[in-house]
Amino acid sequence: MQTLQMGAMVGLGMLQGPDGKRPPVDLPAAKDAIDLLGILQEKTKGNLTKEEEEVLREGLYHLRMGYMAMINAPPAGRKKEGDPR
Repeated sequence: MQTLQMGAMVGLGMLQGPDGKRPPVDLPAAKDAIDLLGILQEKTKGNLTKEEEEVLREGLYHLRMGYMAMINAPPAGRKKEGDPR
């Protein structure tokens, strides 16, 4: 579970590499990891402790929100509509 969460975070550009730089965003890889976590959540329902369910649910929520923020963000260097700058 943690490996998939970390993979999604790397794909979303949420983590820095050992050199201190962020890897390039890879939305398809992030989506795949998030989708796999969703499948794990579905298939393990009723077989996890409350703590494990909470960790999975909260992690998925934050990853999904991060993914949505990334796909809805304007491309870098392009100003938002209505932005006077």
